[in-house]
Order: sequence, then C-alpha cells, then structure tokens
Amino acid sequence: MSGDVVLVAALAAIAAGLAGLFVPRAIAALREPPPDPVLAELEAKALEGPLTPRQQVRLDEGPKRLYRDIGAEPGLAAITSVVAALVAVAIVLAVGVDPDLVVLLPVVPIGVLLAVVDLRTRLLPSRVVWAGLGLALVCAAALVPFTDTAGADLVRALIGFVLGFGFFFVLWFVYPAGMGFGDVRLAGLCGFLLAHQGWGEWVVGLYSAFLLSGVPALVVALLRRSTTVLKFNIPLGPFLLVGVPIGLAVGAWVGQRLVGG
Repeated sequence: MSGDVVLVAALAAIAAGLAGLFVPRAIAALREPPPDPVLAELEAKALEGPLTPRQQVRLDEGPKRLYRDIGAEPGLAAITSVVAALVAVAIVLAVGVDPDLVVLLPVVPIGVLLAVVDLRTRLLPSRVVWAGLGLALVCAAALVPFTDTAGADLVRALIGFVLGFGFFFVLWFVYPAGMGFGDVRLAGLCGFLLAHQGWGEWVVGLYSAFLLSGVPALVVALLRRSTTVLKFNIPLGPFLLVGVPIGLAVGAWVGQRLVGG
C-alpha cells in the first residue's frame, strides 16, 4: 500500500467522520412521513381473521418511528461518524488515489443517513435519494473537463442508473411485497455510482445486495425452525449501500475473470 493511498484514506476518513457527526441532525430535520394507511387496514383485518406472516410482521412493528426521535438517539452521532469514516476508507482502498473519489466520497454521509433511516423505519426518503443522485451527477460532470475518460464514465454511470432503476422497478412491479419503491430509487443511485467505475462493479455491487440480505433472513428462519423467511421483514436499502464498496473492491476483478473466461 503506497503512502499516497494511506494519506488520502486518512483525509477521507477525517472528512467523512466529521460529516457523519451531522447525520442525526439531518435525520431529525427530515419531513415526517404521513400516517401509514396500511397499518389501519391491517388492524381492521386482524379483527376479522388471521393475517399472513408478512402482514403480521408489519402490524407488530406498529407506527413508524418519528425522524426527530431517531435523530435524538444517544450516541447515534458517534456511530454515524465512525461508520462514515470506515466506509470512506474502504472506498479509497478499493479505488485507490483516483479522480473518481470526487464522485464517491461526497455521497458517503448520505448513504449512512439512508441506512440508519431504513433500519429504523423501513423507509428511504425520496428527497434524500434524489439529493444523493444529484450530488453524484454534479461531481461526475465536474470531472469531465479534467480527465480524458470522465465523459465516457458519466455516460456509463447514467446508463447504470437507468438499468439499476429499471431492473429493480421490474422486481418491485412483479412482487411489490418483496421491496419498497424506495429500494428502486436507491438501486438507481447505487447503479450510478457503481457503473461510473465499470460494469463489473455494477453487477457485483447490485447482485451482492441480494446475497447479503438473504443471510440474516436464513439465520432467523433457522433459529425459528421455520421454512419461510417472510416472518422477518428485512430492509434491503442497507444491503444495497454495503454492496457499493463491495462492488468497487472486487467488481473489476470479477469482470476480468468473466470476460477472460
């Protein structure tokens, strides 16, 4: 590992860690979602008869937590700061000292915010996702005058966004109970970031989200001695976000092996 990589990783960790300290404040400032009509509907259905396992899970969860309560959690700022710093270091180690860090690193605190919110509420605020995409797009466009490949990278990233959004939209349309539409939007953002690096990164990053999300579901199913994972409602968003550094780290290697046979 070169000294330049170590220096850039340290600087990225400091910057991302400082930004991560403000994630709880940003969460508390989010507009609260309207009351979930599905919950009232499930409560009425429960009086008439048994619910499906997935419906029962949603009913047991109760109302969504308020963003201001999440942002006020003790110690959350320290956690988001450390996580943001670790993710930034992972990205630098995966990409190296590369201009593409200008596109990837600014989105790290946004990704941490989305992961926290999704884990607490099973929601991915659309404004935050689109803000992350807009920031990444502006940063990618800003690189065009400075590097020979930035223009092609930007075009590939836009295609990656369309394909990621489109693929997950089809999955959501076919089986809407399997994921929320926020996951579709987030897949588009992750697809943009991954494809800006390459198609190997895109494939590995998005596919790894499915593999990773299946592990806790399988563990819970085994512990409960159940043959179904529908009783455990797992948010997909954090796994999509974790898939980004994974795709950046090994996507190019996997792509070369596949192309090379």
